[in-house]
Amino acid sequence: MLDKDVTGIVFNVQKFSVHDGHGIRTLIFLKGCPLRCRWCCNPESQLLDPERAFNPTRCLTASVCGRCVDVCPTKAITVVGDLLIIDRERCTDCFACVDACPSGAQTMYGERQTVDQVLRRVEEDSLFYARSGGGLTLSGGEAMAQPQFVTALLREARKRHINTAMETCGHYSWDVLQEACGLLDNLIYDIKCMDSVRHKEFTGVGNDLILSNFNKVCETFPTLPIKARTPVIPGFNDSAEDIVAIRRFIAQRPNVTYELLPFHRMGQPKYEYLGRSYSYADASLQEASFKQLQTLV
Repeated sequence: MLDKDVTGIVFNVQKFSVHDGHGIRTLIFLKGCPLRCRWCCNPESQLLDPERAFNPTRCLTASVCGRCVDVCPTKAITVVGDLLIIDRERCTDCFACVDACPSGAQTMYGERQTVDQVLRRVEEDSLFYARSGGGLTLSGGEAMAQPQFVTALLREARKRHINTAMETCGHYSWDVLQEACGLLDNLIYDIKCMDSVRHKEFTGVGNDLILSNFNKVCETFPTLPIKARTPVIPGFNDSAEDIVAIRRFIAQRPNVTYELLPFHRMGQPKYEYLGRSYSYADASLQEASFKQLQTLV
């Protein structure tokens, strides 16, 4: 199969990004992630398969519409008063309700696309890339959750002279990550915490593989520009000791820069859409505290 015909599951395309690589970039968000970070701002990215979501603020209400109730084959959607109640245990993600919904209240996170379809979207803004030095950035979820799709995308992008970057949590086999890094112009690598026990408590996995892969990337690709990033999360890694430990780990690597990202709750509504609970609803990070941590970078 040609690279351009390989398929993967994409859940969002974000144009005109200036924070995820050099210049103006198009972000391709891919489904799937091996981590389950408690604060995840893209919960719709975690599972590899497409998912149905319901945004009640866009619903026309059952009295006006009710099409989703009529088409649901498992009767997972019922009406109480004028409100739709969804039994997620009975839902099979057949997406009949999504097809029937006229307002977009019933939506689907994730669509199978070919490499060619994705890159055609990217190429729509080629003029901006040429002027700014931008290009394509793969994100997620975790891009490496779909390794065959990612490597095909990167190979085809290189054929089309598209600058490439990738965001990764680093929790994948070295062989997979090594192949992708050999096709990248830039790598953005999350290092969340140096304490493996605490890392597992808050993300679902330890950090041994992540740190090992980071060392291997730096050693194997000494000229690949790497940006190490740490999202600062209240109660997890928001102490000076945490940031200093990470800073020491990445020190003396000439191709590595370091950046802190402030905690935010912008992804919180999506948990409701997916019928999940959000454990960081009451958490906050003081701006002064974040600025103090930035002085350590």
